[in-house]
Amino acid sequence: MVSRRLLLISGLALGFGGRTAFAQFYGNETDPFGGMEAGPDAGGELFDPDLLPPAESPIDFPVPIIPDRRIKKKFRRQMVAFDGPEEPGTLVVDPDNRFLYHVLAYGSAMRYGVGVGRAGFAWEGYAQIGMKRRWPRWVPPREMVERDPRAREWVNGQPGGPDNPLGARALYLYAGGQDTLYRIHGTNEPQSIGKAMSSGCIRMLNQDIAELYDQVIVGTPVTVRPSRGA
Repeated sequence: MVSRRLLLISGLALGFGGRTAFAQFYGNETDPFGGMEAGPDAGGELFDPDLLPPAESPIDFPVPIIPDRRIKKKFRRQMVAFDGPEEPGTLVVDPDNRFLYHVLAYGSAMRYGVGVGRAGFAWEGYAQIGMKRRWPRWVPPREMVERDPRAREWVNGQPGGPDNPLGARALYLYAGGQDTLYRIHGTNEPQSIGKAMSSGCIRMLNQDIAELYDQVIVGTPVTVRPSRGA
């Protein structure tokens, strides 16, 4: 009989439907162009890893608190019944419904509202938290530098802080031992919670990601459910 552990390992390597992690194509923070040639329009000749800012801000800024009244009730942090098959401790992202669940016990989970990747950029599959950072730097991936002039401004990385799109904390998803380039992170755009806006990443309110950051460890399993592109 195939063990659940073996299935999980297979899922980490392949993701749902056999789709591999995008890290194999898009590189990583110190090599966002994946070792490929990149012309000036893609920012390739501008990128210099020696200019990367610190991985975490040396300043531990206060975490801004967004009042509940600014967030729709269903997207506020709340304890809910949970009937999924995942074990306690697992994070489960439901992109179509814009929720992230932290399974706390069989039958119950803390549910958070999230913003998710736009259609065409969403990732699905099994992963693990491979790294955690406070007030992290942001290094835009190649595809974003190519299509977004605002991202090109930060081709060498944006320092962590309140203006950084990764917000107060970031959890880095790894699959098959490789960085998927997808993050569970904070946001300086609380109005994006409950919407499809972020290019592939999973946004949370800064106060929510700060709470979750303190409750999970490197190695925590993460399931990102398949999306219909809602």
